[in-house]
Amino acid sequence: MAKVGVLLLNLGGPERIQDVGPFLYNLFADPEIIRLPNPALQKPLAWLISTLRAGKSQAAYRSIGGGSPLRRITEQQARELQSNLRQRGIEATSYVAMRYWHPFTESAVADIKADGIDEVVVLPLYPHFSISTSGSSFRELQRLRNTDQAFSRIFGADGNTVRNGGVQATLQFAILELKSLCHRRREQAKGDGRGERRALHETLHFLHGCISSYC
Repeated sequence: MAKVGVLLLNLGGPERIQDVGPFLYNLFADPEIIRLPNPALQKPLAWLISTLRAGKSQAAYRSIGGGSPLRRITEQQARELQSNLRQRGIEATSYVAMRYWHPFTESAVADIKADGIDEVVVLPLYPHFSISTSGSSFRELQRLRNTDQAFSRIFGADGNTVRNGGVQATLQFAILELKSLCHRRREQAKGDGRGERRALHETLHFLHGCISSYC
């Protein structure tokens, strides 16, 4: 039986106050976050922005306890997912890959290879697709696939299949919500048309965060 790994993707966050500056640098050094016509300017600009923003960001993290809880929460989700899958008879091992802080994607991939995983299913935990967040994580995985032959052989679920399923699920939910809103507004406006137009406006506002394409 193939050994399956589930790779949870997330943004990452500074766990301590002293991590804030380096975390911000990693974030803004990514060309998916800030695209510049001259790549040579990427790292100097990242250094400048992270230096200028570090103080304000540190104050924000102090207000929530001195660091981001994202790693702790994501690792807890990974453990519970692994436990649930094994209770269902699926011998899967979960891994966490953060984009801009520890544990980095490279570290997760190294663990996957060390454990002798045969197939990897990628599970992004971002709330929706964006080129500058989940898109950057997918591109980092693709970079590692292109440069690491051992990893490319064990990469599992087809990303387009997973993403297209997400699009369909989002659209189906939107259609149901639109029908529900139209019904409620129709009752309120007593069929004069204003309810349907208001429902459409509200649903289009919801769809502002919907996936439209993958680049």
